[in-house]
Amino acid sequence: MDPLPASLAQAETPAAVIDLDRMQHNISRMQQRMDALGVAFRPHAKTSKCIPVVQAQIAAGARGITVSTLKEAEHFFAAGIADILYAVGMVPGKLAQALALRRQGCDLKILCDSVASAEAIVACGAAHGEAFEVWIEIDSDGHRSGIRADEPALLQVARVLHEGGARLGGVMTHAGSSYDLDTPAALAAMAEQERAACVLAAQRLRAAGLPCPVVSVGSTPTALSASQLDGVTEVRAGVYVFFDLVMRNIGVCREQDIALSVLTTVIGHQPEKGWAIVDAGWMAMSRDRGTQKQKQDFGYGQVCDAAGQVLEGYTLVGANQEHGILARSGEPDRDIAARFPLGTVLRILPNHACATGAQFPAYRACRADGTTERWERVHGW
Repeated sequence: MDPLPASLAQAETPAAVIDLDRMQHNISRMQQRMDALGVAFRPHAKTSKCIPVVQAQIAAGARGITVSTLKEAEHFFAAGIADILYAVGMVPGKLAQALALRRQGCDLKILCDSVASAEAIVACGAAHGEAFEVWIEIDSDGHRSGIRADEPALLQVARVLHEGGARLGGVMTHAGSSYDLDTPAALAAMAEQERAACVLAAQRLRAAGLPCPVVSVGSTPTALSASQLDGVTEVRAGVYVFFDLVMRNIGVCREQDIALSVLTTVIGHQPEKGWAIVDAGWMAMSRDRGTQKQKQDFGYGQVCDAAGQVLEGYTLVGANQEHGILARSGEPDRDIAARFPLGTVLRILPNHACATGAQFPAYRACRADGTTERWERVHGW
């Protein structure tokens, strides 16, 4: 079994580890693809919630970022990143927080998908002399939120915003149902469906005499599967920076591209069951079982050696709060105690990088030479 990098030898486990070479390769791959397609790229920071990761994405060519909480927006703005899309539907109770960010100089864009939300935004803006920049969320696949591109409500919402003094910044969509696909043809078709819906919404707004400068689409699977993005101005994607086992099963990355892993230690055995017990339970890995409904189920994660090389057939088959159960698929490994002696350090690749990262206050960012740094994450809302 390959040795543990020296700088991780003293790390307490469980710990979230970023392989920086893999991460940088993932960043470069996505940015080069967006450059080739002729669109701006606005990465979603909700995956890493980490300033050095986002700074690497911007250094590679990203223009602005996407966030999932206003606390993320505050965190990244304090680090000097001003062009921020808050990609969750706005509610009245959060407008004061958004207003404060804009008053501090943050170029914050907010999201809307209903007349009620639009009315609350323009009322707040009028009361405080603020012209919020608002994008309208488009439902391109029935996955979650948004207005369908052909609905009358699209123009109704746009007029409330435009006539009420808000700045109508554009339209955006997220084809989250791409996560349910696993063939290149299906992914390419979903990417085109996502593009076409958002472009249609923009065309309808412009035909009605309403502004729509931005047409924003994206998910990691569709971003890596689109053949052309005519009419789109920018793409958003998040999990690509680390990738995970769900993305591996979808077919947009390989196991050796997954840049996030959880460092764990073997703390016991049940040899008659073929189990090794590790100190990474669901509190470390998260409860996300995203691969369970896919063609290959990795349990709570794929087991790797200390250097991050996949140990074929070994997964975390079960998890309690602080205990993970490591076992071999098929015939139980009766020699598991000898194979993974007490104190053995391993790494586990996660099902969902966003969910696993969220279990930790910081990452161990590991370079090729084995040196590491502690990179803090932001938590909360």
